[in-house]
Amino acid sequence: MQNGMHTDRERCVRAVQSKDARFDGWFFTAVLTTRIYCRPSCPAVPPKPGNMTFYPSAAACQQAGFRACKRCRPDTSPGSPEWNRRADLVARAMRLIADGVVDRDGVPGLAARLGYSTRQIERQLLAELGAGPLALARAQRAQTARLLIETTTLPMAEIAFAAGFSSIRTFNDTVREVFALSPSELRARLPRKNAPSGTPGALTLRLPFRTPLNPDNLFGHLAATAVPGVEEWRDGAYRRTLRLPYGHGIVALAPEPDHIACRLTLGDLRDLPVAISRCRRMLDLDADPVAIDDQLRTDPLLAPLVDKAPGRRVPRTVDEAEFAVRAVLGQQVSTAAARTHAARLVTAHGDPVDDPEGGLTHVFPTPGALAALDPESLAMPRTRRTTFTTLVRQLADGTLHLGPESDWPETRARLLALPGFGPWTVDVIAMRALGDPDAFLPTDLGIRRAAQELGLPSTPAALTARAAAWRPWRAYAVQYLWATDSHPINFLPV
Repeated sequence: MQNGMHTDRERCVRAVQSKDARFDGWFFTAVLTTRIYCRPSCPAVPPKPGNMTFYPSAAACQQAGFRACKRCRPDTSPGSPEWNRRADLVARAMRLIADGVVDRDGVPGLAARLGYSTRQIERQLLAELGAGPLALARAQRAQTARLLIETTTLPMAEIAFAAGFSSIRTFNDTVREVFALSPSELRARLPRKNAPSGTPGALTLRLPFRTPLNPDNLFGHLAATAVPGVEEWRDGAYRRTLRLPYGHGIVALAPEPDHIACRLTLGDLRDLPVAISRCRRMLDLDADPVAIDDQLRTDPLLAPLVDKAPGRRVPRTVDEAEFAVRAVLGQQVSTAAARTHAARLVTAHGDPVDDPEGGLTHVFPTPGALAALDPESLAMPRTRRTTFTTLVRQLADGTLHLGPESDWPETRARLLALPGFGPWTVDVIAMRALGDPDAFLPTDLGIRRAAQELGLPSTPAALTARAAAWRPWRAYAVQYLWATDSHPINFLPV
């Protein structure tokens, strides 16, 4: 699949007629006769091809005057894999819009983060997605509003402002325009058994994904490397604290056959769309596993690993700066030692949180808090202490910025210039924090051992040459190679 799939009319028609869920989020079908837009897998009888037209985003459908289908709920489909696969301006802008930057800082704030003019950004988004940043953010607000209407008992006025609307009137008009129902009618349509319940701030959601999804290495990695006080595995769910724009939150994520069960407790409901976006990104839920696995299967030595457990995702992070700090703490030490180092920092410098279920005590410290600590208090070799203090100082003063909008090549170069940062550290940050799907770790001991066992070249140069055929999905090949080991990161906790 490639950029602009909505322009391949024949392929889109075939996907709609076969109700192929793999294409949900890649494009949207608008029906000219009903003025409704759907996801490709909509269970309704497919319209005649002559009545179909295709758009690259829900926002573009809404801009063209189409309403969301009430059966397939296209606004709840997984996001396009394009925005996590690419590093160009449009992809970086989409990641920032999902992170709520337009709602908080407007289009000028988006432009400032990206280093382009507002006109350039609007022109490129319109050209590729058929909608500008304001329309894309509006579509996201509508989706958040629907989520709050259907999962909470909050008054509509509170939902309006929590979803990011500037007024109740705008909220009412947008919901009615997008869903062809008023907010009250949306809530009234819920079956009684699905009626919202619970206390304000506590939400239970379903996070969709494209199948297949193998949860073993995904949740195994997060649980095995969990920092006490910040993360834990409890009752079949990975739980962790979140630092969000308006406050702190706690999330519990549990794998189910067709979705990820998500339970969020937020200090401020305005953080809901950002929290969802970061959890989806951490679990790599917008990936296209069929395309990834098909590419990796072209290598006959990788194919058996893929066939045995398809759908592996790359475990990522909800906080890029936090992960970079933890990567340094984990240099040349065991997983257990890295967790111990991090836990000490959390206890001494993290912000305390109130966990109703107990177990979680802090949000991971900010770079500013870590930059202010006494380096002599760090129980690590002097050279690694220098690496740590240089990193947190540059993160704190803005010299180095890690975020969803990061330019991958430029950020790699900045990281490599730091003392104590070699290719392994840079690539693990690129893979798990920046989200580069092609990051590769040819010097990693586990990768080299797996390569040797499989009959792949085991020297870094030769393995890199062989891995050229796996591009642009080498980060996923890393997951399959790591999975040959008996390390706890490869197994779903019990």
